[in-house]
Amino acid sequence: MVAVLCSLFGLQHIETAEDIVSDTFLSAAELWGLKGVPGNPVAWLYTVAKNKTKNHLKRGTIFDQKVSRELQSNQGLSEETELDLSDKNINDSQLAMMFAICHPAVNTEAQVALSLNLLCGFGIQEIADAFLTNKEVIYKRIQRAKEKLRQENAPVAYPTVKEIRERMDAVLSTLYLLFNEGYYSFSQNSVLRKELCWEAMRLCHFLVTNEVANTSSANALLSLMCFHASRFEARLNEQGELILYKDQDTDLWDQALIDRGRFYLKTAFTGKEISKYHLEAAIASWHTIKEDVPQKWNTVLQLYDQLLLIDYSPMAALNRVYVYSKVHGKKQAIREAGSLKVTQNHFYFTLLGKLYEGVDNEMALAQFHKALTLTTADAEKQVIRAHIASLGFKG
Repeated sequence: MVAVLCSLFGLQHIETAEDIVSDTFLSAAELWGLKGVPGNPVAWLYTVAKNKTKNHLKRGTIFDQKVSRELQSNQGLSEETELDLSDKNINDSQLAMMFAICHPAVNTEAQVALSLNLLCGFGIQEIADAFLTNKEVIYKRIQRAKEKLRQENAPVAYPTVKEIRERMDAVLSTLYLLFNEGYYSFSQNSVLRKELCWEAMRLCHFLVTNEVANTSSANALLSLMCFHASRFEARLNEQGELILYKDQDTDLWDQALIDRGRFYLKTAFTGKEISKYHLEAAIASWHTIKEDVPQKWNTVLQLYDQLLLIDYSPMAALNRVYVYSKVHGKKQAIREAGSLKVTQNHFYFTLLGKLYEGVDNEMALAQFHKALTLTTADAEKQVIRAHIASLGFKG
């Protein structure tokens, strides 16, 4: 509803759109508590939102007469304007909002925060929890982003081919960061926040089902998300503790999501472009093959080598070293890890600990203890202590 109203009013009046939607849900909270939830709550909300929009245009209840006249004269709005809340217009408006929010004047952190707020309906506190910061930081980040969009007078309009070409990287990066925050989340003392992942997948699905925005990179990213999401149920035990890949119950993997991931990956590789999402999705696809077939780790290592050439990241480099150990053995992998020069990352010392297991257990213990000092997440500490216990030491 916020996306549709912003496409109607323009981003200059984001707060107006948010006020109307908030007022709609306040009415629902008051009336449903007294009369019960209606048979079709979505239709009820849409009807009330439409009526409130007409009332605001007619009387200027939320914004004053001057702004009301400005909207009506500049954008052809009147009290008779019909708010189109059809599925198609909602999807089109959300697609338009994605590209409007990813305006080059807005920095990446603000793009993610504003997307969560306006497109996914996350509150300020929820976003703060997701990014391990406080409400004030997120509030200021969102307000600055809104002000930038006002200054740029950015329209919420169906993206042109030029805008897609210029902003697609930012849009995909925003969705990638959103998914990763859910997949590797350490907020709320949880290592997996599925709601963030599902929202990222929902928005990415808008891209690949849209004729204009259906790029090979968007398909590759959605493929990557599907592969990771397919292992959700196997990643955590009943206590919410992290289960390592090698210990996962493969019967819990979602084969339907794996099949969808392969479909989107095949679609992605029909184009000429090879992005980091293509390579990461290809790596993830091999991780959905249950058997350790001979070519598995050799192929994954080659994919990591290509990935690091086009988009180097410390985490990808660490993952490559683990795969390198599967191909060339732990001793050579320890030498590879030494060249990374990562000193304040608990993942690095956890990896070193795993590499030293069975090679030099005393050294492995030292690495795990170092990792413990560098993480505050209970789930990560639980994994590290399990490694220590496997060495015959107490954590």
